Amino acid sequence: MAVTVKDITLWRREIDNRPGMLAQVLGPMAKAKADVEVLMAYRFPGHESRAAVELFPISGKKAAAAAQAAGLTAAGDIPAVLVTGTNRPGIGFESTTAIAEAGINLAFVMAQVIGSKFSAVYGFDNDADRRKAVALLKKSPSRR
Repeated sequence: MAVTVKDITLWRREIDNRPGMLAQVLGPMAKAKADVEVLMAYRFPGHESRAAVELFPISGKKAAAAAQAAGLTAAGDIPAVLVTGTNRPGIGFESTTAIAEAGINLAFVMAQVIGSKFSAVYGFDNDADRRKAVALLKKSPSRR
């Protein structure tokens, strides 16, 4: 499987970090039968009473309405990409090394492997860095 790199828009909401808040955000999404590929939820280091929830994708009128009802908004100010492909040892090292050598700072990375496939969300400080990184991530490791 070739590596695919797709620009994404995360939908985001800041919440209080307390029991049940994530379920409260996800409730309208489930009711709308929204199919979400990426879910990130985390508290803010140093501000443990606050947290954030980020989802992708939100597509279609029904899902968008549910997301808005849950207090989520499109986070267009967070340049991000979804990278998927066949997993193998070293792929994370190779991609982050290529990004670093190009002088690009990563704002965040969230990655996972299920079976033989991987998926990763890379976030960047700005859209120019995202565009440069997309070109690097699309290259095969042997051409880097």
